[in-house]
Amino acid sequence: MFKRLGGLLDSNEKELRRLQPLVERISALEPELESLSSEQLRQKTDEFKAQLEKGEPLEHLLPEAFAAVREAAKRTLSQRHFDVQLMGGIVLHQGKIAEMKTGEGKTLVATLPIYLNALLGKGAHVVTVNDYLAKRDCHWMGPIYHLLGLSVASIQHEASFLFDPDHDSGDPAWRHLKLINRRQAYESDVTYGTNNEFGFDYLRDNMVLDLSRCAQRSLHYAIVDEVDYILIDEARTPLIISGPAAEAAQKYHTFTKLIPRLHREEDYEVEERVKAVTLTEEGISKMERMLNKEGLLKAPDLYDPSNYLLTHYLESALKAHFLFRRDRDYMVKDGQVIIVDEFTGRLMHGRRYSEGLHQAIEAKEGVQVQRENITLATITFQNYFRLYEKLAGMTGTAVTEAEEFHKIYNLEVVVIPTNMPMIRTDHPDQIYQNEEAKFRAVVRDIEALHAEERPVLIGTVSIEKSEYLSELLKKKGIPHEVLNAKHHEKEAAIIAQAGQPRAVTVATNMAGRGVDIMLGPEIAAKGGLHVIGTERHEARRIDNQLRGRSGRQGDPGGSRFYVSLEDDVVRRFGGDRIKGFMEWTRFDEDTPIEHSLVSKAIENAQVRIEGYHFDIRKHLVDYDDVVNKHREVIYNERRKILSGADIKANIQSMISEEIQGLVPSYLAGDHAEEWDLEGLANEVGTIL
Repeated sequence: MFKRLGGLLDSNEKELRRLQPLVERISALEPELESLSSEQLRQKTDEFKAQLEKGEPLEHLLPEAFAAVREAAKRTLSQRHFDVQLMGGIVLHQGKIAEMKTGEGKTLVATLPIYLNALLGKGAHVVTVNDYLAKRDCHWMGPIYHLLGLSVASIQHEASFLFDPDHDSGDPAWRHLKLINRRQAYESDVTYGTNNEFGFDYLRDNMVLDLSRCAQRSLHYAIVDEVDYILIDEARTPLIISGPAAEAAQKYHTFTKLIPRLHREEDYEVEERVKAVTLTEEGISKMERMLNKEGLLKAPDLYDPSNYLLTHYLESALKAHFLFRRDRDYMVKDGQVIIVDEFTGRLMHGRRYSEGLHQAIEAKEGVQVQRENITLATITFQNYFRLYEKLAGMTGTAVTEAEEFHKIYNLEVVVIPTNMPMIRTDHPDQIYQNEEAKFRAVVRDIEALHAEERPVLIGTVSIEKSEYLSELLKKKGIPHEVLNAKHHEKEAAIIAQAGQPRAVTVATNMAGRGVDIMLGPEIAAKGGLHVIGTERHEARRIDNQLRGRSGRQGDPGGSRFYVSLEDDVVRRFGGDRIKGFMEWTRFDEDTPIEHSLVSKAIENAQVRIEGYHFDIRKHLVDYDDVVNKHREVIYNERRKILSGADIKANIQSMISEEIQGLVPSYLAGDHAEEWDLEGLANEVGTIL
């Protein structure tokens, strides 16, 4: 592993050295472009397009195009791309992933390759993690594109907007965003939107009955912001458009009544590592007796094929009762079960668990059981984003997942150096025997830092944990903000203030992601923003993202993670061994362990969990690759029909192929009496 990592670092250094001459060429053009008027700068776009029409490769235009974007940013935003940002832009243009630390200006970096690739007139997409960022980045970067003569739009769940500096919407926050329709947004040179919106629009376009109602153009070039979250964390959840299926609510209620009668170990076993529940022999017998009493068993054996539907309800109910927890995996709000994103803590309105699991949870929680759905159209994020001619991504944490990016998306990761040296102090983990002792230590640390007037950002893994910590802070009289990634716009404003004196901010992993935390006056002299992690996440890069909120652009800062032996990651992988060691040494529960061996054991547990999740995602994409071939054929044939193409020859060719395939089966043998002419005639009749 270390050899592979060392090789990766060596190749990264070589790649950065290769980029340096190109960066110097861009910088050498700066005086020339500074001397141009705004109109002459805009005319550069027409010159570039004319050169492309004559067959000039895009790469040849890169230095001058990047220099033009840098000059436009200086004039409109008073921001000049650093040399390391130019490097990031080149990497993104090459169709790779640029790993850039938090606060290094990824939003500004994206304007460089997006402008260059939009010159081809095929559209360029910037994919963000939420609607607020899609709207903010369009409005924020819009003046750069507009000065250079390109149109830029944002697609939202409810509406679409075009950036127009001559328009006044009346909303001071979004003054220059003009309402447009979906198709107009996609016809713009540059389009910002979320992964969900782009993916669902693709599926909807392939369900229309009239091609004039399609919104998207062909998928040309995309930059995925927070690429690890969208292409890895979100990849396990396919996009599905569904319709209602047959009613079966009563069965879910029946199983909700029966499941609590089972006892752990005696009737069922929970395998936490793979998140599975299985019935024991005793449990199967008990369930058979209960189902027989309810009159539902069609054969004495529960796993007889005639009881197939019952086992479907049973498995959903077992998972709902013993694996899924309220306020951790889902919330009940206004009589509805709403999924909580495990990576962000965000409520996922409109999303439902599949295969009856959502209905089983609804029955368990005593809310109305909604009808199951049948899938009308589906695609995984892996296969949607692989439809683009060229794909690139940027994030603060990608190198730990470099293997997955390469194997599934054929994307290389290049680590871009920071503009200023990183001086944040990352303290070793403190490990406690139980969760209560851990949170007592967290509150003590917050109290001490608050007294020093130093800002603190506390990361939690769930809404449940952030609300528990909030209660503890209230008891201590420490004023604080709690962010659960529910209201992106409001939370962005709060997180931006998290670096002010005495600010205490409790946030789930994704709350305010994409928003920089600026340090208040004199905070740097006091040590900067201190980040506290209340639990290790399953993925190391989620922990690294939390740490990365501090120490941006050469600012001082600190970070520390607090871990308990009752935490999910530790418990699932070897927590009992560490606990045994602590009990043997008779550690007081308020005395933490700070030892590199224990920290290493936890990191090894994270590596194993990452490997497990990678296998799940790999299997998902392998399965979807088969479905994808079918999907491509059906969608292509469907478009031909809708476009009015003459498909007579196509159909005749299909019929001919089918009949040729039947002939060897029915006319086998050398003698006519061995042939089954009647069977062949029947099959051909069926086809025709």
